[in-house]
Amino acid sequence: MSLVAPEMVSVSAGSIVLRDARTKTSRTASLRAFRIGAYPVTWRLYSQVREQHVPEAVDPDAPVHSLSWLDAVDWCNSLSARAGLDPVYDVRGGDVSWDVGADGFRLPTEAEWEWACRAGTTGPRYGPLSQIAWSDDDAVTSAQRVGQKRPNEFGAYDMLGNVWEWCWDYADPARYGDYRALRGGGWADEHWSVRASVRRGSMPGARRDDIGFRLAQGPAGASGDHAGQGWSRQADGDRANIRGVLPIGWTPLRA
Repeated sequence: MSLVAPEMVSVSAGSIVLRDARTKTSRTASLRAFRIGAYPVTWRLYSQVREQHVPEAVDPDAPVHSLSWLDAVDWCNSLSARAGLDPVYDVRGGDVSWDVGADGFRLPTEAEWEWACRAGTTGPRYGPLSQIAWSDDDAVTSAQRVGQKRPNEFGAYDMLGNVWEWCWDYADPARYGDYRALRGGGWADEHWSVRASVRRGSMPGARRDDIGFRLAQGPAGASGDHAGQGWSRQADGDRANIRGVLPIGWTPLRA
């Protein structure tokens, strides 16, 4: 089965302020230029890389969903190998490390995702909700074919709505342990969840019918570094390092 290459768009370098509502803190992330998928990964592309048939019950051009974060990083490595690029991730069971110098396909960091989503805008969305995103307002019952709504200024479609998108980062390692970040909102979400700044998280093995992912590509640093594009291993450790009596329900990440 021949591979249809993913359509990517160029995202310029820049900086973005990321806010954490729980800790009431913010930080500025400086980004080098990178590429991001023009669309969420579709069932067609996902199935081609896996050398499988598209399931009969889905639209091949709808976002692939019901895939875990671990499924997504493994698939990114498979796509990189098919494309002759260096795989980005070292996957050993549930442990995943990122070679930030590799040129293969990967998940975006949260900073990359929000910068690419906003595309120079500063409001909650890059356009009117009904024109750019599938949400609860549309009263649909599943993920919709990509590219039917208006793109942002970078040429990226469905950055908001349709499916939540896995990112590389931990959601909140002090409170939720190894949960990974989700961005963008989904087809069943109400308008307040379908905004550029909204964050959610889920277990790296979780699969839901409103969660998919989008590709990024481009080195984030030099091989051997443990930081890039708004993420760092040191910051993960610092955020998870809490002392004293834990609030009920907190399960901090343990190195």
